[in-house]
Amino acid sequence: MGTMPKIARVAPHMWEEPCISGIKGSGTIFFSGCVLSCVFCQNSKISTGGYGKTVSIDELIDCIKSLEDQGVHNINLVSPTPYIEAVIECFEKYRPSVPIVYNTGGYEKVETIRRLEGIVDIYLPDLKYVSSELSKKYSGAENYFKYTLPAIREMVRQTGKPEFDENGIMKKGTIVRHLILPQNTKNSIHVLDVLKNEFDDRIMVSLMGQYIPMGRAEEFSEINRRITQREYEKVLFHMEMLGLDGFVQELSSAKKGYIPDFDVSSLEV
Repeated sequence: MGTMPKIARVAPHMWEEPCISGIKGSGTIFFSGCVLSCVFCQNSKISTGGYGKTVSIDELIDCIKSLEDQGVHNINLVSPTPYIEAVIECFEKYRPSVPIVYNTGGYEKVETIRRLEGIVDIYLPDLKYVSSELSKKYSGAENYFKYTLPAIREMVRQTGKPEFDENGIMKKGTIVRHLILPQNTKNSIHVLDVLKNEFDDRIMVSLMGQYIPMGRAEEFSEINRRITQREYEKVLFHMEMLGLDGFVQELSSAKKGYIPDFDVSSLEV
């Protein structure tokens, strides 16, 4: 990717966690490119396909102001890391009136997250894998866990325990997402154990059942299907047994209709 931000969608988003989307929506800015290469990516059009429109810092600020004018609860930066320098410069020039959300696959350097202290209010990382074998196979990052866990530790250090306003909208904190993959419940259970042991009540956990085989998933027979009810319930039971606070995404969310429409023609920049 280049140094200037390349974006593919700017719009209120209603399908994030309830404390993020609320009733007015989360002001999402989807950036093109990604630091991972997940074979099952539902946003492959922008993560590896290069779709998007390059904008200046001032144009990115205009996008943020446009979202604020629509009354969103926060500004949600989706996969912004390839443009970290521009993102920091943007918020040095303009600070929105609502919280800033950093929405990432979790594969980050601690040094990068430290640079965001005082800028980001809410971190929304994934913890996809503990197994290096799985992370290499499905996301091209054998050292995923090695980098992701320390990065999440730094996020939690910055935000502290989750804080909410009087309407239940998050003002500050870290929500760690985990997507259940078919035939990989042991990985999911291991991830939940790590989150419990490392963070307990200092984070919220978002357990996601929305997996749909997309991207290159058809090349991997074991994940070329949706998760089963049994797989879903097995992981959900473990989360409940651990007493982790957070959100659970229903299996009914595994629909392509929830995938954002990427169309730069609608961008007013």
